[in-house]
Amino acid sequence: MTVNDAVATRIMQLLKEKNMTQYRLEKKSYIAHGAMDKILNGLNKTVTLTTIYRLAHGFDMDIYEFLDHDVFRSKYLEIE
Repeated sequence: MTVNDAVATRIMQLLKEKNMTQYRLEKKSYIAHGAMDKILNGLNKTVTLTTIYRLAHGFDMDIYEFLDHDVFRSKYLEIE
């Protein structure tokens, strides 16, 4: 699993958990629809710290809460 895959997995988990739409997250995080689609569909090869910060803000959490998930702790996480 790549870091981008892990971020996409976390986004989908939080959208479901918080009963939030992708559109609402895009508006709250100031991430363009095209950029969000690339992340969620695995087309984006690098996710910046700024993007992760924006995602966390969009979910009304800090960056530590966003990253505090087993998907980021996997020893099989590919770092390119």
